[in-house]
Amino acid sequence: MTAATGRATGLFPAVSRAAGPGSKLICVRVLVTGASGFVGGRLTPALEAAGHEVRAMTRHPGRYDGAGTAVPGDVGDEGSLRRALEGCDAAYYLVHSLDSADFQDKDADAARAFSRAAADAGVQRIVYLGGLGDDADDLSPHLRSRRQVEHLLAGAGVPVTTLRAGIVVGHGGISWEMTRQLVAHLPVMVTPRWVHTRTQPIAVADVVRYLVGVLETPAAAGRAFDVGGPEVLEYLEMLTRVAEIQNRRMVVVPVPFLTPEVSARWLTLVTDVDGQTARSLVGSMSNEVVVRDDSIRSVVPFEPMGYDEAVLAALGERARERREARGGTVTSGVGRVG
Repeated sequence: MTAATGRATGLFPAVSRAAGPGSKLICVRVLVTGASGFVGGRLTPALEAAGHEVRAMTRHPGRYDGAGTAVPGDVGDEGSLRRALEGCDAAYYLVHSLDSADFQDKDADAARAFSRAAADAGVQRIVYLGGLGDDADDLSPHLRSRRQVEHLLAGAGVPVTTLRAGIVVGHGGISWEMTRQLVAHLPVMVTPRWVHTRTQPIAVADVVRYLVGVLETPAAAGRAFDVGGPEVLEYLEMLTRVAEIQNRRMVVVPVPFLTPEVSARWLTLVTDVDGQTARSLVGSMSNEVVVRDDSIRSVVPFEPMGYDEAVLAALGERARERREARGGTVTSGVGRVG
């Protein structure tokens, strides 16, 4: 049976498609959770530009000023999820509770509710942005939670496409803001052991490109993909290159006995990341987060930008937002931490 026959293919119901088996989708009705967040605020206009019909789920639809049609919904309220998902062909799951001490329980409960609501609404695909990390490693609570959510979303039978990312570089992203603010505020930096952990940062624009691309590729259903930029870097390399790009001088003083708890407190003193989120993220910084399987490159083929280019794009967006703010121009949700 070809893709043109609709719901019977197990992909999406009643949407327009290009001719022929395995061809890419032309129009899909999509729900985006976290639509006003760091990734969601960029994804909604990209989906619209690709020709899809977008519903932006938010707890405060009256305040939403981004792309798509705002609909009320909260992952903590299963009834609201069912209403928001009604009639949707696919859904993006881009939410988390890292700022809560009980984030693992909250995220697990929300994923179960979303899975049930999506199945009952006839949603044919969930796309989830999770975290890199080797299952054979002793994963941090944060990364274990991301992996658990990945499995729970598939619990009611809806195929889940997962993109697993490490550090996402872009204005407003929590991990990027920690990096930028550390460089901006600390010409002399006391560094713990985790600065030598390897990671594979990726530009937020490339994450969005992958998120749109897997929706349009039926072969991506039910699969998990590692995504990253072209370079594997230690956290220390990331910090020093941000300093070099901005012509800043940074002196690094290694302190190997600096504990994760002390590191988190230190981060809250020199950045505006809240304490609970800092503790959750620092706990993950001892885990290597690099791409082990690059099969996404053949499913959604393009060349991701390098780290320096991603940093320049993030700094440029921040500078534009600050200019607009001084001029009294209000920008959309793109760039907010979320």
